[in-house]
Amino acid sequence: MREDKRSQRQQQIETAAYEVLEAKGYAGTSMQGIARQARASNETLYNWYGDKLGLFQALVSRNAEEVKSHLEAELETDHDALAILGTLGPKLLDLLTGDRAVALNRAAAADSSGELGAALSKAGRETVFPLLEQVLLRARADGQLCFEQAEAAVGLYLDLLIGDQQIRRVIGRLPQPSKVFREERAQRAIHHLRQLLS
Repeated sequence: MREDKRSQRQQQIETAAYEVLEAKGYAGTSMQGIARQARASNETLYNWYGDKLGLFQALVSRNAEEVKSHLEAELETDHDALAILGTLGPKLLDLLTGDRAVALNRAAAADSSGELGAALSKAGRETVFPLLEQVLLRARADGQLCFEQAEAAVGLYLDLLIGDQQIRRVIGRLPQPSKVFREERAQRAIHHLRQLLS
């Protein structure tokens, strides 16, 4: 199968997976159900993803890819660390409060096996957090911020940026934040981070 055709087919399968996930939850979602929704064969799904957990790990990784790629690319430059946070913040908020992240988090909360939650943590937080640490360490090296533990500084930044936005989205109490809101919130987080870690 040609690469562009395969990529298009994967998008169809992954869209179908989200549709089944929203309708049936993680426990009620099966590879057969996703294959039926996507009009694909079970064999294709198992060949490409291995199993249901492998498919959802791919969904989580794809959802986090833009943020991860953005951070990796920025860390290859000599850009100012706080400027990196300025462009990252809206993307990170968009990722964490977007419809797909909401669907995955709702399903993970209802999954008693903990499989989906572990996949979310591994492909999301555990991948992005170390990259954020590198950005904040750059800010400290450049004299922009002052802190002892990078992990605590990253936690503070994420608290300032995200707050309760994600959980309110997951429980259906908040609409998806607008682009303007995400940009303003990102700048506000940097402003308060500088105040607290100067």
